[in-house]
Amino acid sequence: MIPIVKTRADRAKFYGSTQWRKLRKECLDRDRHECQWCKADGRLTMQSDSILEIDHIKELEFYPEYALDIDNLRTLCKDCHNKRHDRMNYKGNVKKKKWDDEWW
Repeated sequence: MIPIVKTRADRAKFYGSTQWRKLRKECLDRDRHECQWCKADGRLTMQSDSILEIDHIKELEFYPEYALDIDNLRTLCKDCHNKRHDRMNYKGNVKKKKWDDEWW
């Protein structure tokens, strides 16, 4: 069954469902509880380092038919997931120090 996810309440219902929780755990286990983007960059980010989230490769909003397809899911750390969705609070968007002088 394809979930209908149009409102905030629909999203909450979907992400709170037993079916999603089971699939989420399966995806985490498959990806060995590691962020797949960090891993591709040669870094190791696990649950002890960051919050791990499950990302829909084909976004749920536009492709609800892939909502429960494990091949459409990957594990990302919170920072990579925020970066993927162009949210402002990822580590790559850190402000530079006010003073960047050399120390003599």
